Amino acid sequence: MENQSIPPASPVIEIDPVFAAFSVLVVDDSRTLRKILIRELNSLGFHNILEAADGLEAIEVVKTKSVDLMLLDMEMPELDGLGVLGQLKANDAYKALPIIVISGADQFEKTIKCIEIGAEDYLPKPFDPILLRARIFSSLEKKRLRDLDRKHLEMLNQEKQLLEIEQMKTEKLMLNILPRPIAERLKRGEKNISGSYPDVTILFSDLVGFTKMSSKTTATDLVRLLNDLFTRFDIRAEALGLEKIKTIGDAYMVVGGLPIPRPDHAALCAEMALGMFEDLQNFNQENNAELNMRIGMNSGPVVAGVIGFTKFSYDLWGNTVNTASRMESTSQHGRVQVSPSTYEALKDLYDFEDAGLMECKGLGEIRTYLLVGKRSHLA
Repeated sequence: MENQSIPPASPVIEIDPVFAAFSVLVVDDSRTLRKILIRELNSLGFHNILEAADGLEAIEVVKTKSVDLMLLDMEMPELDGLGVLGQLKANDAYKALPIIVISGADQFEKTIKCIEIGAEDYLPKPFDPILLRARIFSSLEKKRLRDLDRKHLEMLNQEKQLLEIEQMKTEKLMLNILPRPIAERLKRGEKNISGSYPDVTILFSDLVGFTKMSSKTTATDLVRLLNDLFTRFDIRAEALGLEKIKTIGDAYMVVGGLPIPRPDHAALCAEMALGMFEDLQNFNQENNAELNMRIGMNSGPVVAGVIGFTKFSYDLWGNTVNTASRMESTSQHGRVQVSPSTYEALKDLYDFEDAGLMECKGLGEIRTYLLVGKRSHLA
Protein backbone atom coordinates (compact mmCIF):
# COMPACT_ATOMS: atom_id res chain seq x y z
CA MET A 1 0.00 0.00 0.00
CA GLU A 2 2.90 2.35 0.82
CA ASN A 3 4.28 1.90 -2.73
CA GLN A 4 1.17 3.44 -4.31
CA SER A 5 1.88 6.49 -6.42
CA ILE A 6 0.24 9.70 -5.24
CA PRO A 7 -2.07 11.10 -7.93
CA PRO A 8 -2.01 14.81 -8.61
CA ALA A 9 -4.24 16.89 -6.35
CA SER A 10 -7.49 18.36 -7.54
CA PRO A 11 -7.51 22.09 -8.40
CA VAL A 12 -7.69 24.34 -5.33
CA ILE A 13 -11.13 25.82 -4.75
CA GLU A 14 -12.32 28.68 -2.57
CA ILE A 15 -14.50 27.65 0.35
CA ASP A 16 -16.44 29.36 3.06
CA PRO A 17 -13.96 30.87 5.60
CA VAL A 18 -15.98 29.20 8.35
CA PHE A 19 -15.13 25.79 6.87
CA ALA A 20 -11.50 26.77 6.21
CA ALA A 21 -11.02 27.37 9.94
CA PHE A 22 -12.13 23.83 10.83
CA SER A 23 -9.49 21.26 11.79
CA VAL A 24 -9.58 17.83 10.14
CA LEU A 25 -7.95 14.70 11.57
CA VAL A 26 -6.86 12.09 9.01
CA VAL A 27 -6.51 8.61 10.54
CA ASP A 28 -4.93 5.86 8.43
CA ASP A 29 -2.10 3.43 9.01
CA SER A 30 -0.95 4.01 5.42
CA ARG A 31 1.26 7.08 5.14
CA THR A 32 0.61 7.20 1.40
CA LEU A 33 -3.17 7.30 1.81
CA ARG A 34 -2.83 9.96 4.51
CA LYS A 35 -0.81 12.12 2.09
CA ILE A 36 -3.40 11.63 -0.64
CA LEU A 37 -6.21 12.65 1.69
CA ILE A 38 -4.25 15.63 3.01
CA ARG A 39 -3.52 16.85 -0.53
CA GLU A 40 -7.17 16.56 -1.41
CA LEU A 41 -8.11 18.46 1.73
CA ASN A 42 -5.58 21.17 0.86
CA SER A 43 -7.13 21.48 -2.58
CA LEU A 44 -10.50 21.98 -0.91
CA GLY A 45 -9.09 24.86 1.12
CA PHE A 46 -8.38 23.06 4.39
CA HIS A 47 -4.98 23.74 5.97
CA ASN A 48 -5.56 22.93 9.64
CA ILE A 49 -4.98 19.19 9.20
CA LEU A 50 -3.87 16.67 11.84
CA GLU A 51 -2.61 13.11 11.29
CA ALA A 52 -2.79 9.84 13.21
CA ALA A 53 -1.17 6.57 12.09
CA ASP A 54 -3.42 4.28 14.12
CA GLY A 55 -6.54 4.19 16.26
CA LEU A 56 -4.80 4.70 19.61
CA GLU A 57 -2.98 7.77 18.32
CA ALA A 58 -6.25 9.10 16.89
CA ILE A 59 -7.94 8.95 20.31
CA GLU A 60 -4.96 10.75 21.90
CA VAL A 61 -5.15 13.53 19.30
CA VAL A 62 -8.88 14.00 19.88
CA LYS A 63 -8.32 14.24 23.64
CA THR A 64 -5.49 16.78 23.41
CA LYS A 65 -6.37 18.92 20.38
CA SER A 66 -9.37 20.57 18.84
CA VAL A 67 -10.82 18.40 16.07
CA ASP A 68 -13.86 19.37 13.97
CA LEU A 69 -13.94 16.38 11.58
CA MET A 70 -12.30 12.96 11.46
CA LEU A 71 -11.59 10.88 8.34
CA LEU A 72 -11.24 7.38 9.82
CA ASP A 73 -9.84 4.33 8.05
CA MET A 74 -11.67 1.12 8.91
CA GLU A 75 -8.78 -1.38 8.84
CA MET A 76 -5.90 -0.57 11.20
CA PRO A 77 -3.72 -2.63 13.55
CA GLU A 78 -4.24 -2.69 17.33
CA LEU A 79 -7.44 -0.59 17.29
CA ASP A 80 -9.48 -0.49 14.09
CA GLY A 81 -11.92 2.17 12.99
CA LEU A 82 -14.86 0.41 14.61
CA GLY A 83 -13.04 0.38 17.95
CA VAL A 84 -12.09 4.06 17.68
CA LEU A 85 -15.66 5.01 16.84
CA GLY A 86 -17.04 2.93 19.73
CA GLN A 87 -14.77 4.61 22.29
CA LEU A 88 -15.40 8.16 21.08
CA LYS A 89 -19.18 7.85 20.78
CA ALA A 90 -19.35 6.32 24.27
CA ASN A 91 -17.87 9.53 25.67
CA ASP A 92 -20.28 12.48 25.96
CA ALA A 93 -17.43 14.90 25.25
CA TYR A 94 -16.91 13.49 21.75
CA LYS A 95 -20.38 12.30 20.76
CA ALA A 96 -20.92 15.31 18.52
CA LEU A 97 -17.62 14.90 16.64
CA PRO A 98 -18.46 14.13 12.96
CA ILE A 99 -16.58 11.05 11.71
CA ILE A 100 -16.46 9.87 8.10
CA VAL A 101 -15.50 6.21 7.86
CA ILE A 102 -13.30 5.16 4.90
CA SER A 103 -13.79 1.50 4.08
CA GLY A 104 -13.28 -1.03 1.32
CA ALA A 105 -16.09 -2.84 -0.47
CA ASP A 106 -15.43 -5.98 1.58
CA GLN A 107 -16.11 -4.10 4.85
CA PHE A 108 -19.73 -3.26 4.16
CA GLU A 109 -21.08 -4.89 7.34
CA LYS A 110 -18.56 -3.02 9.51
CA THR A 111 -19.49 0.17 7.74
CA ILE A 112 -23.15 -0.33 8.60
CA LYS A 113 -22.14 -1.02 12.21
CA CYS A 114 -20.17 2.26 12.27
CA ILE A 115 -23.19 4.20 11.02
CA GLU A 116 -25.31 2.58 13.73
CA ILE A 117 -22.78 3.58 16.40
CA GLY A 118 -22.78 7.18 15.26
CA ALA A 119 -20.54 7.75 12.23
CA GLU A 120 -21.62 10.81 10.25
CA ASP A 121 -21.01 9.23 6.83
CA TYR A 122 -18.80 6.79 4.95
CA LEU A 123 -16.50 6.92 1.94
CA PRO A 124 -15.68 3.83 -0.16
CA LYS A 125 -12.14 2.95 -1.23
CA PRO A 126 -10.75 3.97 -3.60
CA PHE A 127 -12.44 7.29 -2.89
CA ASP A 128 -13.62 9.71 -5.53
CA PRO A 129 -12.49 13.36 -5.01
CA ILE A 130 -15.91 14.73 -5.89
CA LEU A 131 -17.60 12.32 -3.47
CA LEU A 132 -14.97 13.14 -0.83
CA ARG A 133 -15.71 16.82 -1.22
CA ALA A 134 -19.48 16.24 -0.99
CA ARG A 135 -19.14 14.05 2.12
CA ILE A 136 -16.81 16.50 3.89
CA PHE A 137 -18.85 19.63 3.22
CA SER A 138 -22.08 17.86 4.11
CA SER A 139 -20.63 16.73 7.45
CA LEU A 140 -19.15 20.11 8.26
CA GLU A 141 -22.35 21.92 7.34
CA LYS A 142 -24.25 19.67 9.76
CA LYS A 143 -21.63 20.38 12.42
CA ARG A 144 -21.87 24.12 11.77
CA LEU A 145 -25.63 24.02 12.19
CA ARG A 146 -25.32 21.92 15.35
CA ASP A 147 -22.78 24.37 16.74
CA LEU A 148 -25.11 27.27 15.97
CA ASP A 149 -27.99 25.46 17.65
CA ARG A 150 -25.80 24.74 20.68
CA LYS A 151 -24.65 28.36 20.94
CA HIS A 152 -28.22 29.55 20.51
CA LEU A 153 -29.35 27.18 23.24
CA GLU A 154 -26.52 28.33 25.51
CA MET A 155 -27.50 31.93 24.86
CA LEU A 156 -31.14 31.15 25.66
CA ASN A 157 -30.08 29.38 28.86
CA GLN A 158 -27.95 32.37 29.84
CA GLU A 159 -30.84 34.72 29.14
CA LYS A 160 -33.13 32.44 31.12
CA GLN A 161 -30.71 32.44 34.05
CA LEU A 162 -30.40 36.23 33.89
CA LEU A 163 -34.18 36.52 33.75
CA GLU A 164 -34.53 34.22 36.75
CA ILE A 165 -31.98 36.29 38.65
CA GLU A 166 -33.84 39.49 37.80
CA GLN A 167 -37.13 37.88 38.82
CA MET A 168 -35.57 36.85 42.13
CA LYS A 169 -34.32 40.40 42.66
CA THR A 170 -37.75 41.78 41.82
CA GLU A 171 -39.47 39.32 44.15
CA LYS A 172 -37.01 40.09 46.94
CA LEU A 173 -37.61 43.80 46.43
CA MET A 174 -41.38 43.29 46.50
CA LEU A 175 -41.11 41.27 49.71
CA ASN A 176 -39.07 44.10 51.23
CA ILE A 177 -41.97 46.44 50.48
CA LEU A 178 -45.05 44.24 50.73
CA PRO A 179 -46.26 41.27 52.77
CA ARG A 180 -45.77 37.99 50.90
CA PRO A 181 -49.52 37.28 50.33
CA ILE A 182 -49.96 40.79 48.91
CA ALA A 183 -46.88 40.43 46.71
CA GLU A 184 -48.22 37.13 45.37
CA ARG A 185 -51.51 38.81 44.45
CA LEU A 186 -49.66 41.60 42.64
CA LYS A 187 -47.61 39.04 40.70
CA ARG A 188 -50.86 37.45 39.55
CA GLY A 189 -51.86 40.80 38.07
CA GLU A 190 -54.43 41.89 40.66
CA LYS A 191 -55.06 45.59 41.09
CA ASN A 192 -56.71 47.67 43.81
CA ILE A 193 -55.67 45.17 46.47
CA SER A 194 -57.37 45.98 49.77
CA GLY A 195 -59.11 44.24 52.62
CA SER A 196 -60.83 44.81 55.96
CA TYR A 197 -59.39 43.24 59.10
CA PRO A 198 -61.68 43.28 62.15
CA ASP A 199 -59.03 42.77 64.80
CA VAL A 200 -55.35 43.71 64.60
CA THR A 201 -52.85 45.46 66.87
CA ILE A 202 -50.81 48.41 65.68
CA LEU A 203 -47.53 49.53 67.25
CA PHE A 204 -45.98 52.94 66.71
CA SER A 205 -42.58 53.90 68.08
CA ASP A 206 -40.69 57.18 68.03
CA LEU A 207 -37.12 57.88 69.06
CA VAL A 208 -36.47 60.50 71.72
CA GLY A 209 -33.23 62.46 71.38
CA PHE A 210 -32.82 61.67 67.71
CA THR A 211 -33.10 65.31 66.62
CA LYS A 212 -30.37 66.32 69.06
CA MET A 213 -28.14 63.49 67.86
CA SER A 214 -28.73 64.40 64.20
CA SER A 215 -27.42 67.93 64.79
CA LYS A 216 -24.09 66.51 65.97
CA THR A 217 -23.76 63.66 63.45
CA THR A 218 -22.93 63.66 59.75
CA ALA A 219 -25.68 62.59 57.37
CA THR A 220 -23.81 59.42 56.41
CA ASP A 221 -23.29 58.35 60.03
CA LEU A 222 -26.86 59.25 60.89
CA VAL A 223 -28.27 57.00 58.18
CA ARG A 224 -25.88 54.22 59.21
CA LEU A 225 -26.94 54.43 62.86
CA LEU A 226 -30.64 54.56 62.05
CA ASN A 227 -30.28 51.63 59.69
CA ASP A 228 -28.47 49.66 62.41
CA LEU A 229 -31.26 50.22 64.93
CA PHE A 230 -34.15 49.64 62.56
CA THR A 231 -32.50 46.49 61.23
CA ARG A 232 -32.59 45.13 64.78
CA PHE A 233 -36.29 45.98 64.92
CA ASP A 234 -36.86 44.32 61.53
CA ILE A 235 -35.20 41.10 62.66
CA ARG A 236 -37.33 41.01 65.82
CA ALA A 237 -40.55 41.73 63.91
CA GLU A 238 -39.83 38.97 61.41
CA ALA A 239 -39.03 36.49 64.19
CA LEU A 240 -42.34 37.28 65.89
CA GLY A 241 -44.35 37.05 62.68
CA LEU A 242 -45.31 40.72 62.65
CA GLU A 243 -45.62 42.86 59.54
CA LYS A 244 -43.51 45.99 59.30
CA ILE A 245 -45.55 48.67 57.56
CA LYS A 246 -43.15 51.58 57.25
CA THR A 247 -40.68 53.96 58.80
CA ILE A 248 -41.16 57.71 58.74
CA GLY A 249 -38.00 59.49 59.77
CA ASP A 250 -37.19 58.03 63.16
CA ALA A 251 -40.68 56.53 63.64
CA TYR A 252 -41.32 52.82 63.20
CA MET A 253 -44.70 51.17 62.53
CA VAL A 254 -45.52 47.48 62.78
CA VAL A 255 -48.79 45.52 62.92
CA GLY A 256 -49.88 42.11 64.14
CA GLY A 257 -52.78 40.12 62.75
CA LEU A 258 -52.52 40.90 59.04
CA PRO A 259 -52.43 40.10 56.20
CA ILE A 260 -52.92 36.69 57.81
CA PRO A 261 -55.24 37.03 60.84
CA ARG A 262 -54.10 35.46 64.11
CA PRO A 263 -55.62 35.66 67.64
CA ASP A 264 -52.38 36.45 69.50
CA HIS A 265 -51.62 39.69 67.62
CA ALA A 266 -51.76 41.88 70.74
CA ALA A 267 -49.40 39.61 72.72
CA LEU A 268 -46.95 39.52 69.82
CA CYS A 269 -46.91 43.31 69.64
CA ALA A 270 -46.36 43.49 73.39
CA GLU A 271 -43.35 41.21 73.04
CA MET A 272 -42.17 43.39 70.16
CA ALA A 273 -42.46 46.56 72.24
CA LEU A 274 -40.54 45.16 75.22
CA GLY A 275 -37.92 43.69 72.89
CA MET A 276 -37.45 46.99 71.08
CA PHE A 277 -36.32 48.60 74.33
CA GLU A 278 -33.77 45.79 74.72
CA ASP A 279 -32.57 46.45 71.18
CA LEU A 280 -32.31 50.17 71.90
CA GLN A 281 -30.32 49.55 75.09
CA ASN A 282 -27.85 47.35 73.21
CA PHE A 283 -27.64 49.91 70.42
CA ASN A 284 -26.85 52.73 72.87
CA GLN A 285 -24.13 50.70 74.56
CA GLU A 286 -22.47 49.72 71.28
CA ASN A 287 -22.63 53.22 69.77
CA ASN A 288 -22.13 55.33 72.90
CA ALA A 289 -25.55 56.91 72.28
CA GLU A 290 -28.27 58.16 74.62
CA LEU A 291 -31.41 57.63 72.57
CA ASN A 292 -34.71 56.94 74.26
CA MET A 293 -38.02 55.83 72.79
CA ARG A 294 -41.74 55.93 73.38
CA ILE A 295 -44.20 53.37 72.05
CA GLY A 296 -47.95 53.34 71.59
CA MET A 297 -50.28 50.41 70.84
CA ASN A 298 -53.92 50.04 69.92
CA SER A 299 -56.12 47.15 68.78
CA GLY A 300 -59.16 47.15 66.53
CA PRO A 301 -60.37 47.04 62.92
CA VAL A 302 -58.45 48.50 59.98
CA VAL A 303 -58.55 48.68 56.23
CA ALA A 304 -55.29 47.67 54.56
CA GLY A 305 -54.24 47.84 50.94
CA VAL A 306 -51.73 48.81 48.26
CA ILE A 307 -51.64 52.41 47.16
CA GLY A 308 -49.62 54.17 44.49
CA PHE A 309 -48.79 53.47 40.86
CA THR A 310 -45.01 53.75 40.59
CA LYS A 311 -43.74 53.69 44.19
CA PHE A 312 -46.60 51.70 45.66
CA SER A 313 -46.75 50.81 49.34
CA TYR A 314 -48.84 48.71 51.69
CA ASP A 315 -50.59 50.88 54.29
CA LEU A 316 -53.36 50.90 56.90
CA TRP A 317 -56.29 53.25 57.47
CA GLY A 318 -58.95 53.77 60.07
CA ASN A 319 -59.58 55.13 63.54
CA THR A 320 -57.54 52.28 64.99
CA VAL A 321 -54.44 53.65 63.26
CA ASN A 322 -55.10 57.18 64.50
CA THR A 323 -55.56 55.99 68.07
CA ALA A 324 -52.36 53.95 67.97
CA SER A 325 -50.51 57.05 66.76
CA ARG A 326 -51.98 59.10 69.63
CA MET A 327 -50.94 56.40 72.10
CA GLU A 328 -47.36 56.85 70.92
CA SER A 329 -47.32 60.66 70.78
CA THR A 330 -48.72 60.99 74.34
CA SER A 331 -46.68 58.15 75.83
CA GLN A 332 -43.96 58.75 78.41
CA HIS A 333 -40.31 58.42 77.46
CA GLY A 334 -39.14 54.86 77.82
CA ARG A 335 -42.66 53.48 78.22
CA VAL A 336 -45.27 51.56 76.21
CA GLN A 337 -48.72 53.15 76.36
CA VAL A 338 -51.72 51.09 75.27
CA SER A 339 -55.38 51.81 74.61
CA PRO A 340 -58.30 50.15 76.47
CA SER A 341 -58.82 47.65 73.64
CA THR A 342 -55.22 46.46 73.79
CA TYR A 343 -55.31 46.42 77.59
CA GLU A 344 -58.38 44.14 77.53
CA ALA A 345 -56.58 41.75 75.19
CA LEU A 346 -53.47 41.61 77.39
CA LYS A 347 -54.56 42.18 81.01
CA ASP A 348 -54.49 38.48 81.87
CA LEU A 349 -51.01 38.03 80.46
CA TYR A 350 -49.15 41.25 81.30
CA ASP A 351 -48.88 43.69 84.19
CA PHE A 352 -49.94 47.29 83.62
CA GLU A 353 -49.98 50.64 85.37
CA ASP A 354 -53.12 52.75 85.08
CA ALA A 355 -52.07 55.98 83.36
CA GLY A 356 -55.46 57.63 83.87
CA LEU A 357 -57.29 59.68 81.28
CA MET A 358 -55.24 61.02 78.43
CA GLU A 359 -56.38 63.87 76.18
CA CYS A 360 -55.76 62.74 72.61
CA LYS A 361 -56.04 65.25 69.79
CA GLY A 362 -59.11 64.58 67.67
CA LEU A 363 -60.22 61.71 69.92
CA GLY A 364 -60.95 63.33 73.27
CA GLU A 365 -60.10 61.73 76.61
CA ILE A 366 -59.02 58.09 76.55
CA ARG A 367 -58.06 55.96 79.55
CA THR A 368 -54.62 54.56 78.91
CA TYR A 369 -52.34 51.98 80.47
CA LEU A 370 -48.58 51.56 80.64
CA LEU A 371 -47.21 48.12 79.87
CA VAL A 372 -44.88 46.88 82.60
CA GLY A 373 -44.06 43.37 81.49
CA LYS A 374 -45.26 39.79 81.33
CA ARG A 375 -46.80 38.54 84.54
CA SER A 376 -44.20 36.79 86.70
CA HIS A 377 -45.93 33.40 86.73
CA LEU A 378 -46.11 33.50 82.91
CA ALA A 379 -42.61 34.82 82.26
